[in-house]
Amino acid sequence: MTRRHEAAEPEFLHQVGETLRTLRARRGMTRRALAEQSGVSERYIAQMEAGAGNASLLVARALTTALGVSLTDLLAPREAEHALAEGLLGGLLARLSPRERHEAGALLAARFGAGAASLRHSRVALIGLRGAGKSTLGRLLATHRGVAFHELDREIEAEARMGLSELFELHGQAGFRRLERAVLERLLGAGEPFVLATGGSIVADPATFALLLESCRTVWVRASPEEHMARVVAQGDMRPMQDNRGAMADLRTILAAREPLYARAELTLDTSGHDVQASFADLLRLLGG
Repeated sequence: MTRRHEAAEPEFLHQVGETLRTLRARRGMTRRALAEQSGVSERYIAQMEAGAGNASLLVARALTTALGVSLTDLLAPREAEHALAEGLLGGLLARLSPRERHEAGALLAARFGAGAASLRHSRVALIGLRGAGKSTLGRLLATHRGVAFHELDREIEAEARMGLSELFELHGQAGFRRLERAVLERLLGAGEPFVLATGGSIVADPATFALLLESCRTVWVRASPEEHMARVVAQGDMRPMQDNRGAMADLRTILAAREPLYARAELTLDTSGHDVQASFADLLRLLGG
């Protein structure tokens, strides 16, 4: 091994560690949860995230399988914007016949995406971390517009005929992502206007998030970390942070990791310090009524 390669090793391990931490945080997974699902010790995951763990390919495969990503996503990550662009193009290609896939990418969007575009303004998707107010505001907006309201996680549970916890336990991150995409495609395929409250981690799957951005007006419903936590506690729902004394630190890490992706939404609604009625009035103004 040359001196140049030796000098590059620490930088590469640090990059892999940063990527692992970001992928984990975007999925709302603690180190403990990732350790349980991958079979890799929590201590070793911490070492990797600190840039001090030189994982074997088998360890890397176990981690990426648990995260529902590819080895390439961990070892040679792409920028989120590029991943979303590729996800959008991949989604368009997946809808076409082999003959039609020979069409140019620009023509694909114009020729085959027109149906989705015509409905886009009548479909609103609220994204953001749990506790921002997506479900409450979504129901109010759906009633105001006279359209259906859907919570994507509840639709997934109905499709799977089991709760999310059991779904993750049986099928892991990858199985959940496949079902999330399938349920979203079903809702979009119905060709009806709706208001949708998504799960907080939908932005972690580039292809599914790209489909959402293409097909719906998206609103990032955001709040301060303290308000997120207070609202989650008030709901009695601590699933992603259960039995974890570092819950607030985890929440901040997740929010920081997802913020660049949430920010790709068409609109942003800050509910910090606002009651429901004030936030709903702000949402109507953002959407133009």
